[in-house]
Amino acid sequence: MSAISLRKVEETAPALVGPYRSAGVSLRKHGLDGARAAVYLVLDHSGSMKPYYRDGSVQALADRVLGLSAHLDDDGIVPVVFFSTDVDAVTDIELAGHQGRIERIVAGLGHMGRTGYHLAMDAVIDHYLDSGAAAPALVVFQTDGGPSSRPAAERYLCKAAGLPLFWQFVGFGDPDSRQFDFLRRLDELAVPDKRVVDNAGFFHAGPDPRHLPDAELYDRLVGEFPKWLLDARARGIVPPA
Repeated sequence: MSAISLRKVEETAPALVGPYRSAGVSLRKHGLDGARAAVYLVLDHSGSMKPYYRDGSVQALADRVLGLSAHLDDDGIVPVVFFSTDVDAVTDIELAGHQGRIERIVAGLGHMGRTGYHLAMDAVIDHYLDSGAAAPALVVFQTDGGPSSRPAAERYLCKAAGLPLFWQFVGFGDPDSRQFDFLRRLDELAVPDKRVVDNAGFFHAGPDPRHLPDAELYDRLVGEFPKWLLDARARGIVPPA
């Protein structure tokens, strides 16, 4: 059973009924029907992201992540970290009032700098630990390029492998860009030499992410999550179901 009912979504966020239904199909397909997890969204706010904020791609991703979260988490709220050179904001989005929420947040942010993955990862880790949550977390981490410090990003991912956090990286832009070589490598870091468990996935949403169908997006967002859950439970990182 979903954490938030279809009726509740219809009442609070009718525009998200379609994504909510699609997310449910993907969760059932991957054996996650009735699963519980916190959902985080990390958004790249670096200078090269301007076109994706302007054309609504970031808002569309945020809306669809809310549709997924409604199945996994019962509060209808997704914590969001905006990052560039530093962490630009730690805030949240929710089913009620979701439309235009990203634009409203970004309007209050400052300079769009470089791409500091590790600072955003640190903010998520702090938020999760401070929340006292017992459920595992799915972190949707969006970016359009590689990090300003590759060693720091790799170090944080490896250290975070001992926590109940799964990092699903989502690339915006040209799938053939060398900017994503690091994320491809990060996705394949050795286990257990580098990290205790494979705690990350990566896929491209393409040059126009708004056109990626809901069904495909959700399949990619949750496709690696079940295996991580099994491995993390086997190692005592995630409590037994």
